[in-house]
Amino acid sequence: MGVRLRTTLTATAAVAAALCLASIALFTALDSSLTASTKELAANDAKEQMRQLKAESGPGNPGYGKGMVPPLEKGAVPPGGKGPVPDSAATGEDGGPLLPDEAVLVVRRTFETEDGPVTVLGTASKAPALAAMTTLRDLLIPGVPALLTVVALFTWLAVGRVLRPVSAIRAKVADITAYGLHERVPEPDTRDEIAALARTVNATLDRLQIAVDAQRQFVADAAHELRSPLAILRTRLELALPAEKPLATAALDDVARLQSLSADLLLLARLDAGEPLSRAEELDLAQVVAEEAVRKRPRPDVHVYLDLTPDLLVNGSADQLRRLVANLVDNAVRHASTSVRVTLTSPGDHAVLDVVDDGPGIPPEHHAIVFDRFTRLDHARTRDTGGSGLGLPIARDIARAHGGTLQVVPHSPGARLRAVFPLSGRSVAYPPGDLAVRARV
Repeated sequence: MGVRLRTTLTATAAVAAALCLASIALFTALDSSLTASTKELAANDAKEQMRQLKAESGPGNPGYGKGMVPPLEKGAVPPGGKGPVPDSAATGEDGGPLLPDEAVLVVRRTFETEDGPVTVLGTASKAPALAAMTTLRDLLIPGVPALLTVVALFTWLAVGRVLRPVSAIRAKVADITAYGLHERVPEPDTRDEIAALARTVNATLDRLQIAVDAQRQFVADAAHELRSPLAILRTRLELALPAEKPLATAALDDVARLQSLSADLLLLARLDAGEPLSRAEELDLAQVVAEEAVRKRPRPDVHVYLDLTPDLLVNGSADQLRRLVANLVDNAVRHASTSVRVTLTSPGDHAVLDVVDDGPGIPPEHHAIVFDRFTRLDHARTRDTGGSGLGLPIARDIARAHGGTLQVVPHSPGARLRAVFPLSGRSVAYPPGDLAVRARV
């Protein structure tokens, strides 16, 4: 349950509880006030009847007018009544009985006269009080839910407006990756905790960008500085004396691996830095794939089959695209049992390059981590010691630099690596399988 919904429910529940208590208190206070007013009217009616009685009767002849009765005993029936007057009326207490099923309040008053005590019954209608209570009830029953609806609506809108900057910050942070640390979250103009959060996030991104840039610069500098000493060392080993050739040959293999590793690190540093593509141009992807796929590799027992669709033009760097194809095919040949199949198709406005081998494959739980740098699966370690674990990460970064993607597609047997690139506007669309170039290397 989100913060917005929880806040709305909490506010609505609090207002509902407050309204219920206020309604109960209002009903109780109004009922007490109206009852007191009705009793006062009944008492005034009794006094008025007594005044009229005194005006109409002379001394010694009190008479019996409307509402006047002699002192009543318990159980007596008042004039016009439907039942006996309760104990409170018979004992002369203030605030008389309410007759059942009658909207009339009766109050008994006893007055002392020269001829003895005289009891007068004063009456007052409860209709105005009942009407007032009914009107209040008719207003509160629909009014309270309507007010709660308004409170919930305004709370929902207000909280949504307050949390809108938070949503913008969250969306921006989700888009920021290791390749986009220059981006920053929007800072609202308000001077509240959300603005402070945005400033803190941007300050954290600043520090992170500085650290990452320093690391990338170190890798680039180290790889660059290693190139010259390694080139000199390789030249000296190649010029070794005949008696030193066996040792020099083994050392040359190690130097070649170090040169390849330094070149990979330098390329990764450039890709991480987001440098523009060098010598970007419009290329025929099928030609680039064919040139790299037919190159000889250390395992002549593995055959490479090509199935390419021509005239698929993409914008990019020829060197980097050749490196991507070489890394994918080298990886497939390294792990294949007997064959590797390279296909290039165009289902729509994208070029799809699939490199499939018939080796042990990649377990589903490792589909993501194979693109982590210096990551090698266990079966790859046992079969090969020449890889550095940078081939697939470099290929993925090259695909991203060209606006494409590289991922592992479920396949059995073996593994399928799929690279997707956007086509340029001048590419020719061929039906699947039409004019395909097929070859075996």
